[in-house]
Amino acid sequence: MRIDTRTKGRYGEALARQWLQENGYEIITSNWQQSHYEIDIIASKENVLHLVEVKYRKSRQFGNPEESVTRKKVQCLMRAASAYLSRHYWPHVQIDVLSIIDQNKELHFYWIADVSI
Repeated sequence: MRIDTRTKGRYGEALARQWLQENGYEIITSNWQQSHYEIDIIASKENVLHLVEVKYRKSRQFGNPEESVTRKKVQCLMRAASAYLSRHYWPHVQIDVLSIIDQNKELHFYWIADVSI
């Protein structure tokens, strides 16, 4: 049975929320949207607001998940961050990527902190 992309994305984001909470992050919201911008997970830890892009794959057949975060995607995340911060002030903010590979029911998490272009 083939699972659609949206279902895989939701599953990956659920795994990401669990991983973040287990690692001391407080989840503020998920799938925040404004206009055509979206932030997968917004979380906080130690006075830092983390805007998290989640990338999930079932294998490395097409490369590591984080490799799909392009310069254009980071620019979109920065615009989304600006839109969010125009309504919710935080003194310290960073954009992070959480890459998840679920290979043979074995989960591998790779955290990339404070990405930039």
